[in-house]
Amino acid sequence: MILLDTNVLIDAFDPTAASHHWAVSLVRGALLESGPAINPVILAELCVGDHSPDTVPSRLETLGIHLLDLPAGTALRCAQAYAAYLENRRQQPVAPAPRTPLPDFFIGAHASTLNLPLATADASRYRIYFPEVELLTPSGGGVD
Repeated sequence: MILLDTNVLIDAFDPTAASHHWAVSLVRGALLESGPAINPVILAELCVGDHSPDTVPSRLETLGIHLLDLPAGTALRCAQAYAAYLENRRQQPVAPAPRTPLPDFFIGAHASTLNLPLATADASRYRIYFPEVELLTPSGGGVD
């Protein structure tokens, strides 16, 4: 099973996206092999930008994309990674980060906890704070 970051699905549905062909190919490959999945955080992000958010879950299910629950054990890994992020931000001359974890930290922690590869078009934060997660990216042509 492959966990799909929000940006992968957005790019797959947008033929003008720079990563469109990569995203479509990745989702198709996942459907034929181990199966694509999202979690409630990714679902929420997809619903926010959708013209008909009430239908997003059923449309994804129709496509064969599984919705995985977020295990409670994900919270600790998320908190550890976000604490490291906050510490890095304190050492830089940038605006303070929000005190609560950003969605990417829940997504990365979920992939880490379940030992799932994570497909994303934006790997930088995952690479730094979740180095144990196998990343599938457009720049790497697959596994990065």
